[in-house]
Amino acid sequence: MTGSLEVTSHDTATNAGTLPTRDEEPDGPPIFSDRELARLDEALTMSSRETGLRFTLYIGDLGPQTRSYAEELFARSGDHLADSCLLAISPGQRVIEVVTGAGAARRLPDRACALAVLSMTNAFAGGDLVGGIVNGLRQLSDQAGHPRGLHTH
Repeated sequence: MTGSLEVTSHDTATNAGTLPTRDEEPDGPPIFSDRELARLDEALTMSSRETGLRFTLYIGDLGPQTRSYAEELFARSGDHLADSCLLAISPGQRVIEVVTGAGAARRLPDRACALAVLSMTNAFAGGDLVGGIVNGLRQLSDQAGHPRGLHTH
């Protein structure tokens, strides 16, 4: 755990996906269609709403020190970091990093994050970047559950 950030490492860096990032194709067509962007936005919104945690997503190159850069992105991602979770995905590097704040880490143990990453990498290997991310967010949401005091009857 990095004390100054109160970040818990889930050590979920893994080989994943083979799709290029925006940085790798600056003059090419957009990687995501409007429909895909809407799916990602909806998945992030629903995950955050259902759990009370703040989920964020970064897709792009993570540099040579993927974990350090993901933690830096997490630190810059806004307020309430203790209850936040960042999925940092670098398809070109075949890496996924999951960074959680201290509160989120209590609800998203290493095993749950590793299973979500495994699910994502399987989808990425089949060429489904968006579907993999959406399913990974669903798995993380299911694991985190509802925040205390929120009843969904």
